[in-house]
Amino acid sequence: MPLTLAEKIIAARAGADGVVPGQMVVARVDVAIAQDGTGPLAIQQIRELGAASLQAPTVVFFLDHTAPAPRAELANAQAGIRAFCRESGATVSDIEMGICHQRVAESYAKPGDLVIGADSHTCTAGALGAFGTGMGSTDVAVGMAGGQTWLRVPETVRVEVSGALGAHVSAKDLMLTIIGTLSADGATYKALEFAGELVAALPMHGRLTLANMAVEAGAKAGLFASDEVTRAFLREQGREGDWQALAADPGARYERTLPVDGAAVVPMVAAPHTVDNVAPAADKAGTKVDQVLIGTCTNGRLEDLRAAAALLAGRRRAAHTRLIVTPASQAVLRAALAEGLVETFLAAGAVVTNAGCGACVGIHEGILADGEVCLSTANRNFKGRMGNPAAAIYLASPETAAVSAIAGEICDPRGSF
Repeated sequence: MPLTLAEKIIAARAGADGVVPGQMVVARVDVAIAQDGTGPLAIQQIRELGAASLQAPTVVFFLDHTAPAPRAELANAQAGIRAFCRESGATVSDIEMGICHQRVAESYAKPGDLVIGADSHTCTAGALGAFGTGMGSTDVAVGMAGGQTWLRVPETVRVEVSGALGAHVSAKDLMLTIIGTLSADGATYKALEFAGELVAALPMHGRLTLANMAVEAGAKAGLFASDEVTRAFLREQGREGDWQALAADPGARYERTLPVDGAAVVPMVAAPHTVDNVAPAADKAGTKVDQVLIGTCTNGRLEDLRAAAALLAGRRRAAHTRLIVTPASQAVLRAALAEGLVETFLAAGAVVTNAGCGACVGIHEGILADGEVCLSTANRNFKGRMGNPAAAIYLASPETAAVSAIAGEICDPRGSF
C-alpha cells in the first residue's frame, strides 16, 4: 500500500507495514522535549507516574522562553528543571543555547524520527523528514517516561509549489500565502506534506520556516522529504550519519492537493490578530511601526539574519522605531558575529539579544506599550502574544521587517531603496 510521508513514519514507529488515516496507533518516540514554560508540569506528571527512568531515547528540556529568567518564579522553575535533569539523566539545554525548535534541528531530530514536544511548534522538525508534533505536557511526560505515545494517523494535504520565488520574496511570504488560502483551521489535525519543484530546491532554512508554521493552519505536522538538502544540512551539523533518504511512496493517497504558484507570491504580512489575516505588504504600506523584531524560531536562522543585514547595511532604523534582533541559537549568534552581521545590526541602531524566544512570547526583552505596533518575523500575532493585549502585531519576513525598520512603517522590500 503506497504511503504518504506521515503514514510511512508513523507506520515504522508503530511497527506496522502500513497505516491509514483515522487509525489509532501506539508509536515509539525518538525525541521528546519540553521547555521552561511546559517542563515543570511534565516533570510533575513523570513523578506522579512513578517512573524509575525515562524510556524515550532522547529527552531534552530547553530553557529558552525566559532566557535569562526575568522573575524569581521563572528562575525557580528553571532551577527545578536543571535539578530534574541531573537526577533523571535528561539533557538540559540551558539559557545560552537558544530556542528548542532550532536546537532540535541542529542537534537532535533526524529523518524518520517521531518527535513529540510540549510546544506547538515542535512541527519544525518536519523540515528534516521527521514527524514532529506538539502535545500537552501530560502526553509528553508519558512519552518521556514510557518511550511511546498514541496518535491518530492524520489525513495528508499535499502542498505542491511550482515555479520560483522572486527577489526579496521568501519562504515566510510563501507560508503566509498558504495559510491565507487554507485558513487558520483549514488543516486541523492533518499533515501538510510540502512538495513540488520549488520545494525540492528550497534551502533548509526555508523548509524550517514552512514546517514551523504548519500549525498556524491547524496542522498536526508539516513534512518535507529527506533529500540531498537534508543531507547537506546534517553534514553541516556534524551529523551526516543521521541521514537517510525518505519520501512518500509514488501513488500515495492524499486528502487533497493544494497547488501554489511560487512566482505569484509577493511579500506578505499577517495583520492583527490572526495569522490567516494576510495581505500583500504593499497593501499595508504606510502603517506606522513602533518596534520591529527580527528572529524567533521562525526566522532567526543565519540566512534570515544575513537577508536582514544586507538591507540594513549602511542605514539606520527610524528614530521612532525600536529594532530588536534575536538569533535562534548560540550557533547562529556565533556565526553572525563571525560574519560581522551583529556589527551591522548595532550600527543600524538595533538591540541584539541573547539567543532564545525573546520578545515573541511577551515575557521580557521587548514587551509593547499600549497602542504600539510591532512588525515581527515570528509565527503568531494573537492579541496579547507579545505581553500586551492593547498592542498590535503584524507578521512578515526578515526582508520586509528590515526595510520597515528603516522607514518606520510597513514597506514592500522590493525596490524600497
